[in-house]
Amino acid sequence: MKTTIQDKAKLVNSVFSEVYNKYDLMNDILSLGIHRIWKDKFIDWMNPSRDSSLIDVASGTGDIAKKFALRNKNLSIVTCIEPNEDMFKIGKKNLVNFKNIKWIKSRAESLPVEDSMYDFYSISYGIRNVSDINKTLKEAYRVLKPGGRFMCLEFSKIDNELLNFLYKNYSKAIPTLGKYIAGSSKPYEYLINSIDSFYNQEQLLELIRKNGFTNVEYRNLSNGISAIHSGWKI
Repeated sequence: MKTTIQDKAKLVNSVFSEVYNKYDLMNDILSLGIHRIWKDKFIDWMNPSRDSSLIDVASGTGDIAKKFALRNKNLSIVTCIEPNEDMFKIGKKNLVNFKNIKWIKSRAESLPVEDSMYDFYSISYGIRNVSDINKTLKEAYRVLKPGGRFMCLEFSKIDNELLNFLYKNYSKAIPTLGKYIAGSSKPYEYLINSIDSFYNQEQLLELIRKNGFTNVEYRNLSNGISAIHSGWKI
């Protein structure tokens, strides 16, 4: 199992090192821009107060941290966690003018922050890429304050048969698009495979609950192409 975990960490790291410079462009193209609406809905459901703090894990280019900071008029303390060196650099560069946001290069399974520090923990399209999801969820629970909220945005399972058929066929073209736009098809082959093999909404809900969170629920986006999961540390 340890070898499998190490292999996945290396694979995911290499994937993001290949696509980091075209990451946002590809997201816009592949989702037809809808991922931006999903992320707005994510922040809407979070509904943070101005003095709330956030740890955003697998921050990528920093879009969730930016949305959170702007929602709170830059009055909140935000910590971005990103394990990939290339994504870390571009994310930090993107948000260089946000003085309330700090960046830490780290994996989700072992966060170099103290216990009970944050009001919110967010992870957006990152939880299916972690090497150990149970360790990741335990760390999320650890760093949240009592009364803090865990929130996850991730690709999920479509609940409409026709839409699922269309989506599956569209997905087959994604590696080819990736090759022509980002210069490589392999990261997008990984993307499709990782979505197919990931938990469905109910399975992820139970996993979050088993790792200590209460009042766990989810909301589907676009008939389940993506889903938001929410849980509380009580």
